[in-house]
Amino acid sequence: MDLLDALNPQQRQAVTAGPGPVLVLAGPGSGKTRVLTQRIAWLIAAQGVRPYQILAVTFTNKAAREMETRVQQALGQEATRGMALGTFHAICARILRCEAELLPLESNFVIFDADDQERLVKSVIRDLNLDEKRYRPASIHASISKAKNERIGPDDYPVANYRDEVVKRVYTAYQQRLVASNAVDFDDLLLYMAHLLEDHPTVREKYARRFLHVLVDEFQDTNLVQYLLIKHFVSIHRNLFCVGDPDQSIYRWRGADWRNVQRFEQDFPDAQVILLEQNYRSKQTILDAAMAVIDRTSQRRRKRLFTDRGPGEKIVFYEAADEYAEASFVVDTIAQLVASGQVEPRECAVMYRTNAQSRPLEEAFLAARLPYRLVGAQRFYSRREVKDMIAFLRLVHNPADEASLDRVINVPPRGIGEKTLATLHRLARQNHLSPGHLLLDLAHGSESPFWSQFSGRAAILLADFGATLANWRAIAPALTVPELFDQILRDLNYRDYLDDATEEGRERWENVQELRRLALEYSTRSLDEFLEDIALISDQDTLSDANAPTLLTLHAAKGLEFDVVFIIGLDDGILPHNRSFDDPEAMEEERRLFYVGITRTRDRLYLVRAIYRGGYGYGEELPPSPYLDDLPLHLLQGISRSGRRSGSRSDRTTWSAFDSAASSPPADRRPVAGAPRFAAGMRVRHPLWGEGLVVDSKVQDEDELVDVFFDSVGFKRLAASLANLRPV
Repeated sequence: MDLLDALNPQQRQAVTAGPGPVLVLAGPGSGKTRVLTQRIAWLIAAQGVRPYQILAVTFTNKAAREMETRVQQALGQEATRGMALGTFHAICARILRCEAELLPLESNFVIFDADDQERLVKSVIRDLNLDEKRYRPASIHASISKAKNERIGPDDYPVANYRDEVVKRVYTAYQQRLVASNAVDFDDLLLYMAHLLEDHPTVREKYARRFLHVLVDEFQDTNLVQYLLIKHFVSIHRNLFCVGDPDQSIYRWRGADWRNVQRFEQDFPDAQVILLEQNYRSKQTILDAAMAVIDRTSQRRRKRLFTDRGPGEKIVFYEAADEYAEASFVVDTIAQLVASGQVEPRECAVMYRTNAQSRPLEEAFLAARLPYRLVGAQRFYSRREVKDMIAFLRLVHNPADEASLDRVINVPPRGIGEKTLATLHRLARQNHLSPGHLLLDLAHGSESPFWSQFSGRAAILLADFGATLANWRAIAPALTVPELFDQILRDLNYRDYLDDATEEGRERWENVQELRRLALEYSTRSLDEFLEDIALISDQDTLSDANAPTLLTLHAAKGLEFDVVFIIGLDDGILPHNRSFDDPEAMEEERRLFYVGITRTRDRLYLVRAIYRGGYGYGEELPPSPYLDDLPLHLLQGISRSGRRSGSRSDRTTWSAFDSAASSPPADRRPVAGAPRFAAGMRVRHPLWGEGLVVDSKVQDEDELVDVFFDSVGFKRLAASLANLRPV
């Protein structure tokens, strides 16, 4: 029939599989969405299944809309009427509203989003008279969510220490308030559904008989509760059709468990297992590299990915001196590819492990006056924690900056309420002062003429912050920019405030560390220069819908594809991330993350790393990612390897670049032992800043320090071994 004409043999086998459990292990780019939609269409058109008898579960609303559209295109607009198609949470919400009389909820219950949930936890912590700084709401909520994902209720929450006892108390009150508010959080939608199906056999049978066919997309991303729900829905007929790929399971931190694929095969030993191995996206060289990486993963069913698109070009490896040279290489290469007509800007993507890595890239695109699009995160300088730190520095530089004061007067939370802040502004206006200067005056305590205008507690809180600001201003002239930066971090205990052991908290702290690395470059420059340069960058409007390259994390890249992909930061400690070193399962997920990035590529792949990270001539040397050793040499160009060794992480193979048609060699990094290579009056070129004039140069600590005045950015002091300077 026409529905099957465009399918390859493996896809056709999956679409037309008989009743019972079916597991489709779909490699990247193998047409899994086509298989799912054609399976639904085939059930309706060829097997006479009614749409309302089909339950199709996806992980995003976008995927659900795409599946519905494709089925309608194949069978007509009415084909999907009555079909249950959507995300786990959406489908559970619909059923729970219908069965609310069996739950401690009314049918019009509300769903609390992430902000609502954290605010509720915060309120509970305050009402229990707990220290909000010690028991941060985000961290406590993360513990509650983890417990719910493991089906552990408040009464059964295990207590091994005092923090666990606090979590249990907050969890109990939090859940009571949800019920009192006729509300649920995201985890509750799944948990209530599980209890409904387990505790009420008639309800379980009702939905198992209604949904005669259950289809699940991205099966490797299900958690344990979702897997149990699936089993309940097919408990009578066992018509379960799951499509997924354990090799692309990269959301463990969200509770996803790739072992559900193994559980499926154990719970349904008679299941048909079908491999989709023909790839319609990538060239064969890309697929061979991806398989070389993922084949090192344990406990997996091997797939042989192949394509009819031909071998394609070799993968380019480039080893940059530092993260700025890394960013410069990426931007320059994209510009060359676009200028030569080989690719459209929108078909280029730059992928990285953490959001903080976008900062040098954004600066490089801005310096080149090229637009870009940032996916999955805010622009670096627009991120809350980055803007907060800049605001503190701006206040030190100029206490009259009201916007900065209002932004950080309660960061971290110090109990200064809106009423107190309003009084501060009113008094400042009445006395022709800025609120910041009035705050500094309050630092003198009861001697301040404004002290009596506030309640005792409010006056103390304001005076405390005013004294802190006064101290920063007093010591600032004697400190370098990075020293002042560190002093502010210490005084605020900022790391403990940001890093609450959640993925978001760790990334926020990494963003602050990235800003600190930028501050290191201003060790010999003034605070006002630093703030001015930051302002010029942060005021740029880079979020354009124009035809532009895309910057995104590897996690955000899942499900996307591009003609040209750059994966940067291939250093040990970044990918794999150093947080994963002591956790074998986390290390395997890091490998899968690299695999996902590789397989987003249609035609060209660039793998890029930096020898040093931390700034122009400053920072630490990082070894290359061990994953690079898994790539066969015949697939690569632009690199050479020597001294292959095995053993500890420090004994990894060393890499160096050589000149090739695809990439330029990085600067000579050998230690300088003799006379300086650069002299005053010499014109030089830097890969990012362009041409400049050497002002001075001297050999120090086996390296050459070069002072250059650049036409574009002014004075810079650089380490010659890292800066990639070339005489003009």
